[in-house]
Amino acid sequence: MTEEEIRRNIEEVKKRIEAAARRAGRSAAEVQLVAVTKTVPPEKIMAAYQMGLRDFGENRVQEMVKKRGELPVDIRWHMIGHLQTNKVKYIIDWVYMIHSLDRPSLAVEISKRAKAVGRTVPCLVEVNVAGEESKFGLAPEEVVDFIREVAQMPGIAVKGLMTVAPYTENPEEVRPVFRRLREIAAQVEAEQIPGVEMRYLSMGMSGDFEVAIEEGAHMVRLGTALFGARQ
Repeated sequence: MTEEEIRRNIEEVKKRIEAAARRAGRSAAEVQLVAVTKTVPPEKIMAAYQMGLRDFGENRVQEMVKKRGELPVDIRWHMIGHLQTNKVKYIIDWVYMIHSLDRPSLAVEISKRAKAVGRTVPCLVEVNVAGEESKFGLAPEEVVDFIREVAQMPGIAVKGLMTVAPYTENPEEVRPVFRRLREIAAQVEAEQIPGVEMRYLSMGMSGDFEVAIEEGAHMVRLGTALFGARQ
């Protein structure tokens, strides 16, 4: 895909985000576009950067570390894939946000490493709303207790929730998944756990982001819609 096509895709996606927000009676300013750059080479990422995008998401630590060294320093890197505890140390002092906090052992490691570098890392708790065996994330009924536990740990700021909806041809089929994540966030808010915010719902990908926005997404994670099919 050419850089010109990427620029056109970004303009088109921004229009679709605006229209979806409008349908939900929301402002498009409430929705953060995170460009997913898994397997996308740096020169194509630069085309998106030149269009004003600053938030980029990677699934793998190794790829994120490499690209960070080759791209502008003001990029905000989001870790959106499953994070192994032994990889935390490579990103802890600079990652902008971790979207995939999904188990106590990972929370302990993030806390330990963040404390060592004098940082508090914004994290989203990953929820497996649809209960898919192939996906990571907490079961909905585990979320409140897990967040209560994490809230005691220094170096972690819980800022919201993340989910990956099941793949479907018809995005309407996954509307209940996004709605459920919003309901879980409301349950967490009702608990008023000190230091915990439900500021962000990270949900919606290239095939279903408009429905996610209509259901309250604050961050959408788009790869294919911007950069074309993955290599």
